[in-house]
Amino acid sequence: MTDKSKKLFIMVTNGPENPELATVPFVMATAAQAGDVDVVTGFQGNRGLLAVKCMSDHVIANGFPELSELIETYLEAGGKMYVCGPCVGSRQIKAEDLIPGAEIVGAATFVSESLKSTQSLIY
Repeated sequence: MTDKSKKLFIMVTNGPENPELATVPFVMATAAQAGDVDVVTGFQGNRGLLAVKCMSDHVIANGFPELSELIETYLEAGGKMYVCGPCVGSRQIKAEDLIPGAEIVGAATFVSESLKSTQSLIY
């Protein structure tokens, strides 16, 4: 964790099938980062597809910034993307299939990040 005193954990509960609700977590994450908040995002189930290379290029929500740009901004600002290991494993997605900065983790990491955060959001 950085020296920031506030940490936000966002569990992403919508994937490519719902562009608006897949985009909103990254709008919130980048807004929090602009306010000097450390942000970690978690992806389980089908939501892990958002971390697959080039997938976000195809997720477009009217009226919102492009998801691929939001993710790039989020990662450049130090955001972390944790993807459920069993979830991507069951979809035969490997670490090298994910965008740089996305990390495959287990349940213990999600629990730990949630407990270490000052706030959590679920989108």
